[in-house]
Amino acid sequence: MKDVLFFENMLTPKIITFVYWLLLFAAVIGGVSSMFGFGGFSIGKFFMGIIYAIGGALAARIWCELLIVLFKMNEALQEIRHK
Repeated sequence: MKDVLFFENMLTPKIITFVYWLLLFAAVIGGVSSMFGFGGFSIGKFFMGIIYAIGGALAARIWCELLIVLFKMNEALQEIRHK
């Protein structure tokens, strides 16, 4: 607990993992609702829903990975500092 309170150990990477799963779930639900939402079914809406789901999942992954990279860089710098 002391590591978290004095910022020796980062808590945010664990939160980012949780946020990633929420964003992935939202992307899939958004894509499916776009496919079968208001206005009836059409082949164009179906493919746009697939694109939304895949694009949203990919964007969420890239965004979360970039945030994690920042924290990994911080950990590496902390190790260098302690040597």
